[in-house]
Amino acid sequence: MKTIAAVLYEAGKPFEIEELEVVKPDANEVLVRYDYSGLCHSDLHMVKGHLPFRPPMVFGHEAAGEILEVGSKVSRLAPGDHFVASFFPVCGRCRWCVTGNSRLCDMGANGLDGFLPGGRFPFQGKNGDYGSMMTLGTFSQYATVHENSVVRIDDDLPLDKAALVGCGVPTGWGSAVNSAGVRPGDTVVIYGIGGIGVNAVQGAAYAGAQHLIAVDPEPAKLEAAKKFGATHTAGSAAEAQDLVIELTRGVGADSTIITVDELTAQVVSDAAAATSKGGTIVVTSMGQYETDTISLSGVQLALWGKRIQGSLYGGCNPMYDIPKILSLYRTGHVKLDELITNVYTLDQVNQGYDDLMAHKNIRGVIAHEH
Repeated sequence: MKTIAAVLYEAGKPFEIEELEVVKPDANEVLVRYDYSGLCHSDLHMVKGHLPFRPPMVFGHEAAGEILEVGSKVSRLAPGDHFVASFFPVCGRCRWCVTGNSRLCDMGANGLDGFLPGGRFPFQGKNGDYGSMMTLGTFSQYATVHENSVVRIDDDLPLDKAALVGCGVPTGWGSAVNSAGVRPGDTVVIYGIGGIGVNAVQGAAYAGAQHLIAVDPEPAKLEAAKKFGATHTAGSAAEAQDLVIELTRGVGADSTIITVDELTAQVVSDAAAATSKGGTIVVTSMGQYETDTISLSGVQLALWGKRIQGSLYGGCNPMYDIPKILSLYRTGHVKLDELITNVYTLDQVNQGYDDLMAHKNIRGVIAHEH
C-alpha cells in the first residue's frame, strides 16, 4: 500500500513529504489508517538532536485511527476497530509488564531505531528502508505496526481528541496523579505549561490540589492553565517561589513537576528549592540525552527527605490508562477538546512545529487526508 508521510533525514532539517510503500503486516502486526496525529514536543527533541534516531525515519507517535487489516495471529483486534496508538508496544509478559510498569516494556527498547519489534522496517521508499518513530510513524496516512502498539477504543469517541491520549495527556496527567502522587490539600508547582504541563495541571486539580501554581513566561499559557484548574500563576520560578512561601507559610510545595520545553539544571534547582521536606520533584521534561541536568546537594536531599522522581509516560500503563482517561473524558473529568489549538494538514507539519516553538499551540493536530 502507498502512503504519504513526513520523513526526517537529519536533525535540524525540515521534514520532507514523500510517497512510501507500507510493508504488509506479519502474523502479529496490523495495518492501520491514521486519521489524526498529535504534534508532540518529543518529536521536536529528536528534530533538534537532543535524542538520537536512525534516519530516514517517519516521525509522529501520537495518533488515532482505524484498523484495516490484521495478521494471522492477531486475536484481540479486527478490521474496522478504532484505536489509539501507544507510543511503545507492551508485551504483557516481561518483568516490567507483570509488575505494573508496562511503560518500561522491553519491546519498546528499539523505538528510536525505527524498526518493528520483529526486526524489520515498516516503510520502504527511494532510499531503501524507512523507520518509524517509536515503532508508529504517525506522520503517515497508513502504517504497519505491532498489535501491542494498539489500544482499541469505542467507536463513538472523536478520533481527533482520542489521538491526544496516546502520549501528551497521560504523560502530563500521570506526572501529577501517579509520579507526584498528588493528594487532596496538597500544594503543587508545575514548571512549563505546554501540551504536557497543562495536563499535569488538570491531573493535579482532579487529584485535589489546594494550591496549584502554574509557571510559564507566556501569559497566554498561564491563562490556559487557569481554565484547566490552576489556582495561581507565575511568570518565573522566582515569582513561584514567593507564592509557595506565602501560601504554605514557609513549608514549601508537597510536589513540584517539571514539564518545560527543555530540561536544564536551573529548573531542577528551582523546583528543588520550592519543594518541602519530604516532598517530591518530578522530572518529566526531556533535553540533551548526554547532558547532566541535575546538580543538587545530595546531603540536603538526605537531610530533608526529598525525592527526585523520573516520569516516563506519567507513570501510566497504556492498555489500562488510555481507556480510563477516555472514560474520564466522557464524564467531563478530563478536558480534551480544549487542548487542540490548531489543526494542520500533513504538508503543514513544519509549520505546525514552528508554531509549537513559537508558543502558539497548546496542542497542534494533523488531520490526515485519505
